[in-house]
Amino acid sequence: MILVKDNRCDFCGTCVAVCPVDAIELREADISIIHDTCIDCDICIWVCPIDVLSSDEKKEEVKHD
Repeated sequence: MILVKDNRCDFCGTCVAVCPVDAIELREADISIIHDTCIDCDICIWVCPIDVLSSDEKKEEVKHD
């Protein structure tokens, strides 16, 4: 599940633009994740320029030898 950290969003819209399933909504002074729609692809986390989004799931890293 994607989480919004401390309501620090500056409403740039980058996460909304990259979300493949339109699961992020920006309103006047609020950002919300539509968890029923979100597919946990984490693209929004990677593109957020101010590190506002995070995931509550720890994903296993694959080690390559």
